[in-house]
This record gives sequence, structure tokens and C-alpha cells, in this order.
Amino acid sequence: QVQLVESGGGLVQAGGSLRLSCAASGRTFTSYAMGWFRQAPGKEREFVAAITWNGGNTYYSDSVKGRFTISKDNAKNTVYLQMNSLKPEDTSVYYCATTRPYYNGEYYFRENGYYDYWGQGTQVTVSS
Repeated sequence: QVQLVESGGGLVQAGGSLRLSCAASGRTFTSYAMGWFRQAPGKEREFVAAITWNGGNTYYSDSVKGRFTISKDNAKNTVYLQMNSLKPEDTSVYYCATTRPYYNGEYYFRENGYYDYWGQGTQVTVSS
């Protein structure tokens, strides 16, 4: 079992910044990567960013590349998402998740179907 706890969401004006955290506990060593996804009302859950536990390779969606930065602290089993230059269209519930065992590669990291454990989500609201 893996437990994920997100924090750091809130209300911010357009152009502002927020930093999300995701603290992981449990059997995280079977997972190659951690990812962030988001879901706005009436929309499908979409990939935001992912980072591998070993090597720290990072992957971003085109919509956030250059504005968001994913990072990790292996000692704390925590992944962060620094969000800068926020836009109203970034408003969503943000979720962190761990990849299923044995799935390693960018294709899998970008698809929510290859993640097995999810956090409860944290709301990010960007006002115009």
C-alpha cells in the first residue's frame, strides 16, 4: 500500500505562484515515477508533469512547460510542483500519483491508466 498526501493548493491571482507538495509513504520503491495530474469540472483528468525517482528525469505537458517545475526529495519521499505564471485555465484539482510497478518510460508516465495510487487532490484556483 502507498499513501499520498497533497498540500499547497489555494487561491492565487493570475501571474502568481503556488507550490504543491506530495508526501508519499508505504511501498513506493516499486514505482518508477511520480506524476501530477489535474482535473477541472466537466473535463477529463490530464497529465501535468512526472519525475522518476532514480535519475530525476522530468516530463511536462505542453500547456505547463516553462512555467511549472517538478522536483523531488528522495530522503523525504516527497515530490513538489512549483507553479509560476499561473493562468485562470490552470484552475483545477491537482492530484499526485505513483506509477504501477514495472512500467517505465515516458509513454507510461503520461497516461493516468498506468498510475495506481492517488492522493486526495488539492484545489488550485487562479483568478483573473
